[in-house]
Amino acid sequence: MTSLFDENGKNIPCTVILAGPCSVLQVRTVENDGYVGYQLGFDDKSEKNVGKALAGHFKKAGSTPKAKLHEFHHGFDDLKVGDEVTVNLFSEGEFVDVTGTSKGKGFQGVVKRHNFGGVMQATHGQHNRLRAPGSIGAGSDPSRVFKGLRMAGRMGGKKVTVQNLQVLKVDEEQNLLVVKGAVPGAKNSYVIVRRWN
Repeated sequence: MTSLFDENGKNIPCTVILAGPCSVLQVRTVENDGYVGYQLGFDDKSEKNVGKALAGHFKKAGSTPKAKLHEFHHGFDDLKVGDEVTVNLFSEGEFVDVTGTSKGKGFQGVVKRHNFGGVMQATHGQHNRLRAPGSIGAGSDPSRVFKGLRMAGRMGGKKVTVQNLQVLKVDEEQNLLVVKGAVPGAKNSYVIVRRWN
């Protein structure tokens, strides 16, 4: 993340995304697959770390091995295998959705994970209730805890989409996309950027 200043001198937080070049590795057609789709690959990967089946897939497409593959069903027209998709697909001022894997935070309690307030009293003999979840259900009826109850558990590390991020800048020379606000995931993690159709 970084920040830019607008014409009024206001500081705008933004995220810089390396958005290309992406190679078209496969084109799905209605005749062969029953739908239209385009498989894109991004970020070169060492050949020794690629299995034989995937290596053959890359070779057939005439591409070097890629670290990240994803199939898109919308937003492209008339692409062929071997074409390159670059950042000039986007334009300044338009809005995009960014999908990524959120930062994993490990096993967390209910206060951090679900914003519970705790029991709130540190007096009257209570010494370990400040961040406790409190009661989790009724007694003999229903004689169980309902599924989906908010409790302590593993937090983060999930697929998250942030919608309506405005594109502030497009750097075609370096394939950089600058979007307003934050995107999911840690630094240098992979994200999927979708334009509105």
